[in-house]
Amino acid sequence: MSLLLATLAGVGLDTALGEPKRGHPLVAFGRLAERLEQRFNGGGRGWRSHGITAWCLAVLPPTLLVGWLSHFSALGWLAEVLALYLALGLKSLGEHALPVAQALRLGDLSLARRRVGHMVSRNTAALDASGVARAGSESVLENGSDAVFAALFWFLVGGAPGVVLYRLSNTLDAMWGYRNARFERFGWAAARIDDGLNYVPARLVALTYALLGRTGLALRCWWQQAPHWDSPNAGPVMAAGAGALGIALGGPAEYHGEVHARPLLGEGPPPRARDIERALNLVYGGVLLWLALLLAWGLWGA
Repeated sequence: MSLLLATLAGVGLDTALGEPKRGHPLVAFGRLAERLEQRFNGGGRGWRSHGITAWCLAVLPPTLLVGWLSHFSALGWLAEVLALYLALGLKSLGEHALPVAQALRLGDLSLARRRVGHMVSRNTAALDASGVARAGSESVLENGSDAVFAALFWFLVGGAPGVVLYRLSNTLDAMWGYRNARFERFGWAAARIDDGLNYVPARLVALTYALLGRTGLALRCWWQQAPHWDSPNAGPVMAAGAGALGIALGGPAEYHGEVHARPLLGEGPPPRARDIERALNLVYGGVLLWLALLLAWGLWGA
């Protein structure tokens, strides 16, 4: 019951307050990660062993500290609530996605491109309205998995230490997990660890999306299309999400001046502004479903 209440409190804080505008611990963690990368990967010369060392130095001390705090009664419960709250990005997801849909509805393509550029790493300057809606929908589905459901999963599995370990690992993957000359070797550990931590949550998210949408189509797209996607975790999530919504995602996209011929995901018409909102509603509905199942489990065991 304590875990249930902490989960509800953490989600409630995120829903009410969103991410802290100042003093977010992940900002300080990002600075630490930059210093560690400069120390162990100067000039892109770091090897896999350097990346493993840097990952351990960045992630393990905060995780162990939170684990120690969580052993205290009242203080431990508060630490758990705050850890989940700071790891979640549910309200932030809507704060980024809805303005993109709004700009598209108003016909302001230039503004929509700029706004979706804050959500994705691809080049958005030449996207048409459908391309903006595609980028926004894909980002909502994938970030819903990474920033919401996976954090909930690891909190339920490992409490405060579990969610801190996951969130910091995911942050390092976003900073170091690139396949380029600078990070190919050094960032290998961060990328592989994040893949491992997301493996089970991503498939639970794909199933969640499927159950809340066009189930048969979502499952078929997951089964047939996900294996062709570069990421072993984003593939199931976005294929199932696109199928659940009955839209076509994926396809060519430009990253850092290079066009990537990505496979198609889903089935149906190209996405529009409303599909960004539908993708967001899929995430919201999934969170409610997870919380309802958690509540039922808590009441059953009470």
